[in-house]
Amino acid sequence: MDKIWPMKNINKCCTFGERLRTLRQKSGLTLKEVAKSIEIDTSLLAKIERDERIPTKLLIITIADYFKVDAKELINEFMSDQIAYKILDEESDIDILKVAEKKFKYRITKH
Repeated sequence: MDKIWPMKNINKCCTFGERLRTLRQKSGLTLKEVAKSIEIDTSLLAKIERDERIPTKLLIITIADYFKVDAKELINEFMSDQIAYKILDEESDIDILKVAEKKFKYRITKH
């Protein structure tokens, strides 16, 4: 794969899975081609694209390397999904993020 797809050039998607599907489709690749290249089962890749399975951090890094995108940005995309899903599951509101930010800043300054 020769093309480089910077994340900033990809239209913003709603989920990690949608971002992954966009990267794959913009590269003109099939699920089977990508799965074979990153050495996972095609059905697992399809489930990750549909947000039915959670990829490991190592797999996210492998995907980032394969598509030549910044791994940190792809990990951030995934982690933001996890945070959003957790807030939605708890039926919390956006104020929980403000509290979490304060705790995060406290932990950084404490160390």
